[in-house]
Amino acid sequence: MHPRYWTNRLAAPSSLIKPRKTKQTQGFAHWMARVPEECERAGSELAADPVHDLRVALRRCRSMADGLMAIDPDPSWKNMKRAGRDLFRSLGELRDVQVMMEWVQKLGPPEDPETQGLLELLRGREHQHRLTAGDAIRAFDVRQWRKWSRELPRRAARVRPGSLVFKHLALERWVAAHDLHRRAMRTQSQAALHQLRIGIKRFRYIVENFLPQQHEAWSSDLKNLQDLLGDVHDLDVLWDTAVNVNAFASPEARTRWQTIVHEAREKRVERYGERMVGPQSLWAAWREELPQGKQIEVGAITRLRVWASYLDPDVAHSRRVSELAGQIFDGLGRAGLAPVSTNQDLRTVLQVAATLHDVGRSKHDKNHHKASYRMIRKMDAPLGWSSSQLQLAAVTARFHLGALPTLRHKALRTLALDQKKIALHLVGILRLANAMDSGEGMVGPLSVEVDGKGLVILIKGYNPWTRTAERIAGSAYLLELVLRRPIWIKAAPRAGIRKKTSRAARVRR
Repeated sequence: MHPRYWTNRLAAPSSLIKPRKTKQTQGFAHWMARVPEECERAGSELAADPVHDLRVALRRCRSMADGLMAIDPDPSWKNMKRAGRDLFRSLGELRDVQVMMEWVQKLGPPEDPETQGLLELLRGREHQHRLTAGDAIRAFDVRQWRKWSRELPRRAARVRPGSLVFKHLALERWVAAHDLHRRAMRTQSQAALHQLRIGIKRFRYIVENFLPQQHEAWSSDLKNLQDLLGDVHDLDVLWDTAVNVNAFASPEARTRWQTIVHEAREKRVERYGERMVGPQSLWAAWREELPQGKQIEVGAITRLRVWASYLDPDVAHSRRVSELAGQIFDGLGRAGLAPVSTNQDLRTVLQVAATLHDVGRSKHDKNHHKASYRMIRKMDAPLGWSSSQLQLAAVTARFHLGALPTLRHKALRTLALDQKKIALHLVGILRLANAMDSGEGMVGPLSVEVDGKGLVILIKGYNPWTRTAERIAGSAYLLELVLRRPIWIKAAPRAGIRKKTSRAARVRR
């Protein structure tokens, strides 16, 4: 066989072996609606193009659900993702066989014995996998999927595309994919490059569906890179299959096929490296458009707030509690009595705990503080936040009401001693702030002043002759224990009275 034949075959672009291209339409609702359509188009024949298109639609829905689950805890996301995963996997082996057949036809001449042997083997496997895939499509619950297609896009639409939340999600995907890139460039192993392809794909789908401005600039590059890595994976699977079935009639044939597959693979890995290795790589260009510095932490906190907004039945109350807790913390700080940490922004931890403290009410009101604690603990810390910060916020939310915390309580047992003391301090502030916004007579802005060995908290609109005042007084008890000084709650003087007192003081001086 003339060497030029193989050279010409290798020069063909990867697009030659790809199924038909579909119009790229943004939006989660679009891809959810596409799944039943592609199931019907695939039918019983399960040809290569419809199988590919169905898997693409399923993959996009599942990948977008994976991102949206980070901000919306509704269980329907997980259920939809699981249903899509089952069908996706049932089509996977069929799709691999169909792709391998395309590669064999592309790389091997028709008269080559290995070409004919591999095609015959793969046709037999394709028939078997079509039967399995057909059963999976018939068992697929299209009615339930269409129900999700109506409900879930409405939930996704609550967060505006292009917002900081989605940029933060994209940055998380960028970080994960970039880590996979560095590992793949070190080893160039089959497994590492396959994982890199998946990582870039997940990053691409967040950008494509939730960041329209970035998608317009990056879509072509992301698609080309995904195709290159997809070719590498296809070639790896083809070679493994040929070796496992001993498809070569002679050592010479095996060497010839190994050379051509290896050269095709290395060509694509090299083309990937040309775009993605070095200071001028696309990785650096993408990173510049995503959150930087302080924006990363702000994005993480914004995501936590959005997550809470899907669960908390009274978001306005939690927002007011967060503001009051911040005012108490600041007042204690000016008095030198606020908790301190060298590696944690405790004010932010407190405000996050206040924002999340009522998420357990989405399950039931009774003992909802315990449910809130469990739900927060199960979360993965968003990029820019540590698991220790989230754990501290969970403990703080756990005791915003109910029994007083003790250092021996199981919720505090896993914390280091200094963290336990900080937690008691933050809990004391949160319990007080929560009581200030409960029941009738909600209070306004406040200030903290030192009065001898005690503290005075002056609250605008405070009325001591209410049940709210009684609750506030009782809720100050833990903070008094932590600070080891009494706390007096009083109404802030009206501006006119304060001004008159000030003039009288100047006359006396």
